[in-house]
Amino acid sequence: MLQKISQLLGVGIVAGVLVAALALPAVGGLGITARNVATGFLNMPSELETPPPPQRSEILDRDGEVIAEIYDQNRELVDLDDMSPVMQEAIIAIEDARFYEHGGIDISGTFRAALRTLSGSTQGGSSLTQQYVKNVLVESATTQAEQEEARETTISRKVRELRYAVTLEQRMSKDEILEGYLNIAYFGDGAYGVESAARHYFGIGADELNLEQSAALAGAVRYPYLYNLRLNPEDGTERRDIVLDRMVDVGAVTADEAEEAKATELELDVSNPSNGCMPSDQPFFCDYVVQEIEKNDQFGEDETERARWLRTAGLQIHTTLDADMQSAAQDAVDKWVPRTNESRKVAAEVLIEPGTGEIRGMVQSRNYGPDESRLGETSINFATDSERGGSTGFQAGSTFKAFTLAAALEQGLGFGTSFSSANSTTVTGQRNCDGAPLAPWPVSNAGDTKGSGSNNMISGTKGSVNTYFALLQKRVGLCDVIEMSEKLGVHRADGESFDNERTQGNNSFTLGSEEVSPMTVANAYATFASGGVYCEPQAITKIEDRQSGRTIEIDSECERAIDEDVAAGVSYLLQQTFRGGTTNGLGIGRPAAAKTGTTDGSASAWLAGYTPNLASAVFVGDPRGPQNYPLRNVTIGDRHYGEVFGATIPGPIWQETMRAAVAELDEEDFPGAPSRFGSTSGSPRDNDTRPASNEAGVPDVIGMSQDSAVSMLEEAGFRVSVSGTRVRSSEPGDTVAAVNPDPGTPLAEGATVNVFLSNGTGSDRTTSVPDDGVWQPLTGTPAETGMYTPGRREE
Repeated sequence: MLQKISQLLGVGIVAGVLVAALALPAVGGLGITARNVATGFLNMPSELETPPPPQRSEILDRDGEVIAEIYDQNRELVDLDDMSPVMQEAIIAIEDARFYEHGGIDISGTFRAALRTLSGSTQGGSSLTQQYVKNVLVESATTQAEQEEARETTISRKVRELRYAVTLEQRMSKDEILEGYLNIAYFGDGAYGVESAARHYFGIGADELNLEQSAALAGAVRYPYLYNLRLNPEDGTERRDIVLDRMVDVGAVTADEAEEAKATELELDVSNPSNGCMPSDQPFFCDYVVQEIEKNDQFGEDETERARWLRTAGLQIHTTLDADMQSAAQDAVDKWVPRTNESRKVAAEVLIEPGTGEIRGMVQSRNYGPDESRLGETSINFATDSERGGSTGFQAGSTFKAFTLAAALEQGLGFGTSFSSANSTTVTGQRNCDGAPLAPWPVSNAGDTKGSGSNNMISGTKGSVNTYFALLQKRVGLCDVIEMSEKLGVHRADGESFDNERTQGNNSFTLGSEEVSPMTVANAYATFASGGVYCEPQAITKIEDRQSGRTIEIDSECERAIDEDVAAGVSYLLQQTFRGGTTNGLGIGRPAAAKTGTTDGSASAWLAGYTPNLASAVFVGDPRGPQNYPLRNVTIGDRHYGEVFGATIPGPIWQETMRAAVAELDEEDFPGAPSRFGSTSGSPRDNDTRPASNEAGVPDVIGMSQDSAVSMLEEAGFRVSVSGTRVRSSEPGDTVAAVNPDPGTPLAEGATVNVFLSNGTGSDRTTSVPDDGVWQPLTGTPAETGMYTPGRREE
């Protein structure tokens, strides 16, 4: 103990002498200054935190392969045992030959530096320990002010480093200090730490460094810019030879060994590890992972702190990406929409695992880069939302019809729910979530949709019949369809809620007129595949923080969104599209369900589909504005298209992706069609004639003209009685105001449906039906009897 105290006092005096020598122009005040500094030295804070220095972070795929490296400093920490012994000898020889003899300050070296300073010359007297302290202070600085303080050329900084060095020597072994120094030191040309320097300059690990390589690296530390081996090889070589001579002086090598090393020309094999997402083969997924960390307050108080943590903490970020699935998707989008196609169209695709939300693939047919003016280059991730990639999304077309099916099934409507769905109609009587009426909506079938006569859920889905889904949305209620989409995680890509004036007035919601991302659509379809369990999309499963030694486990966030039968019903309906429907010929050799989507005028085209264990959505369009640059009369790659539909380009991309992607997955079957939704006949006239056979019930003809309503009801197998009494209703005059029994009521074929026309006067409450027009069953249910008798309406 007395020895340590004596050493500390001696160092304090040395510090005082050194400071006085450096600070005073004359010797006269040396004694007083030395005494004062020595006293202050002993009273200075002495504990120095020595956190690991900044190092590279790695983003890994689900098999542990590196996707990208991200860092502020190219550094990889290694143990002293993984550093060549001759490298250790070289750095000690040139920087601190008495390293293993002093207690943090080389007293003789310090006195020598002080005396030479007094005589008018300068000489460094820093030990390796002092240099390590300085580097720790610089690297641990988190603010500009702290960095400036750590680098300032002042006496107080020098004395502070001396004080820390003495205490550090009492806490750490010499080998620990040497290891820390060689890991933190800068070797020039962007290489921090001896491992990164060895790999950067010579293409080998630090444990493989030979004598001449070690001497060259050791020489670069003093002035890493001047002795940069790549930029200034002559200066670097001259400095290497100085190190070799010094190694001879201290007995580390013989003179012959040194001369032989001097005669050896340095053979550089310069390489740089990739930094950031741009060099990655999976750049857009990489960028998504970066955004997930930088914009999630789980990982730091603000975005600046999170970005620093990502780039300095040596993280190992384990992700959900499947390399084979990613490759299959990238190959498919590049094949059908080449990255540098002159039409500037883009394809984007996302693959998600049902039941976990884990993202298995995220691709687009673009190179990753900041210059949007360059053909085929973008930094915008069109696969995801604005918050995570900068894209405001695209109208998804008829892929939204699946959400209308789910809402209808949830309300108890059956597969046989039918409407007269000719090629055009005008839908009236819709209301938004506030109950406000919407304007009449003229809708027609176009593009890859077909409609004629009457359709039910099966035939309407097969043909993607716009008029059918418009009437089904009216029957279900626009608000219920919107709410169903929200249950499935669907939201606008620009971040705006569906609770806005535009969406609430959007008659054509079921036709996919809202701008969303492929990520959102793929994940909604994954919810159907999982049996109704919604999971938040997940890109990261675990983060290992090598700087702090902690591991952050990230679990899937899942909850039941819809009933299992509803999900099974939607899956059954979407399987029918492969059986003569809009996805006919796009099968993948195992059970699958899918829906095409084409927006008005072929502005953009989609296909979303899934197996029980993998979901995917593909978008194709023009990021400059699909409405202004539609998919008509367009050449993409070497193919010319008069008009592109969901099955034209998105279809083959989806098919080729999924065929390859599911090859490593077990083949699974979907659950059967739930019996509660009735007959699975594809024809609305194929229902059997037993009294309870018409599962669809009375068609919804509210708002139709008399002729159209009578035709639709008769096609559904009912007799029709039109009342001569007009009733008050918000429906236009002479259109259907009400029917009895109500729309959707199960009813035997051949039973009579009573139709009441509107007088056009409007009403603030539910449509009033005259007493003599209200019908009640005699006995049993309406479906059992098929007979009705006049009765009085209960208000």
